[in-house]
Amino acid sequence: MNLPNKLTLSRILLVPFFMVFIIPIPEWVVNADLLNSLTSEMKSFNNFINNYGSYFAAIIFIIASSTDGVDGYIARKTKQVTKLGKFLDPIADKLLVTAALIALVSNNTISGWSAMVIIGREFIVTGLRLIAAGEGIVISASKLGKVKMVSQTIAISLALLENFPFTYITDFPIDTYVMFIAVVITAYSGVDYILKNGKVISEN
Repeated sequence: MNLPNKLTLSRILLVPFFMVFIIPIPEWVVNADLLNSLTSEMKSFNNFINNYGSYFAAIIFIIASSTDGVDGYIARKTKQVTKLGKFLDPIADKLLVTAALIALVSNNTISGWSAMVIIGREFIVTGLRLIAAGEGIVISASKLGKVKMVSQTIAISLALLENFPFTYITDFPIDTYVMFIAVVITAYSGVDYILKNGKVISEN
């Protein structure tokens, strides 16, 4: 396995670690009779997660997100583009973003509508790409798609950090508005993608 594919795979492997820090251990597990001996430790861990977990999760998310683009650049620069890389890269991106959005909705940090628009757009684009691939057509990522990914990464990072460090200088919910901007860009890029590539599902 070459370096670009290892970077992509690392992004996937970081998702479970991200989830550990963003979502506390469920109460039914903490209070399970079979785990009585670990109840105190699990409560302490949950207390840590509730107070500091989102910051550690943000660090993991930022590190994982930073590999996006780097793996593709190295693969193209060193001519190490592989079928495995083409398969893993979009999966890694979608797993990371989807995991973050679900966790943030679960924690009531962002609205379900924001997550639905972003995740829904990815389903639509993936569907179009699969149909195109079946017709022997390769749909490459657009510049707008890259802008979309950057906006999502910034918005999710701010949401995980709970508007840090801006909380020290203003009470204005910058994270909320940045998430709104990311949702708008995501929706727009989805519409643009359909208009430019919708011909693959046209009967004509």
